[in-house]
Amino acid sequence: MLDRLANAFPFWVLAACGLALVEPALFVWFRGAAIVVGLAVIMLGMGITLSIEDFSRVATRPMTVAAGFLAQFLIMPLAGWLVATTLELDTPFAVGLMLVACCPGGTASNVVTYIARADVALSVVMTTCTTLGAVILTPLLTKLLAGRLVEVDAWGLFFSTLQVVVLPVAVGVAINRWLPRVVRAVLPVAPLVSVITIALVCASIIGQNAAAVRASGPQLLLAVALLHAIGFGVGYLFARCCGYDRIVARTISIEVGMQNSGLGVVLAQKHFPAEPLTAVPCAISSVVHSVIGSLLAGWWRSRTGKR
Repeated sequence: MLDRLANAFPFWVLAACGLALVEPALFVWFRGAAIVVGLAVIMLGMGITLSIEDFSRVATRPMTVAAGFLAQFLIMPLAGWLVATTLELDTPFAVGLMLVACCPGGTASNVVTYIARADVALSVVMTTCTTLGAVILTPLLTKLLAGRLVEVDAWGLFFSTLQVVVLPVAVGVAINRWLPRVVRAVLPVAPLVSVITIALVCASIIGQNAAAVRASGPQLLLAVALLHAIGFGVGYLFARCCGYDRIVARTISIEVGMQNSGLGVVLAQKHFPAEPLTAVPCAISSVVHSVIGSLLAGWWRSRTGKR
């Protein structure tokens, strides 16, 4: 039952964001420190599913992981810059789009990979590697792409990513290693807690900027949809061009197409306080990539079943 509720995460996120547009007061209380704590809880949940042995898998499939890592931090940032420039988005929305494009793969990608009958172990390792790589690459790429639009505090982004990503994951791995009973007790509810937290984070940002979202909705929705469509599509083609089979290509496609939008929200709120609309593309991103990823996963799952 809990797994079914967790697997319906696109519905919960979409429903929460839709409700936030109509009744913002239901969600705006979840803001500031609550969002930071919420993201840390999500990353902790991912951490407890990993063990030290999972990290050793990187050594056994280095080129595959490297290909996914390269695709993540090459395709999405360039796509974010291209879409923002082509559609001539307002500065806060352009910066937010590029920020989320520079974030690592999202934790929800592991669930979508499972549904798609792709390589779950590879997905977990890729998510871990891009999350760790984001400590350096997210602030650097954001500075490179968005630095001309507004002043970007690269060191601030660096330390924030370190605080809300690396520490919770490290604690989760330690719990997995030394407290297996706690892991067994927490693991069944961890995915659902993550889904609820993601829904609250996204709905809070939408609710705080409901008027702006309604006013700029079509163009912004198009921009975010294009960003993730490019990520899924080019990610798959990139993997196939590298000679990987369809299963690996699906995994890389999902990893590239699904960003850690929650991290983007936290970074946007903390480092662009004068431009609160910067967080809006990050929040919308959670909804869009979840819906596209779920639809792709269902389609790939059905094709795998038929074969």
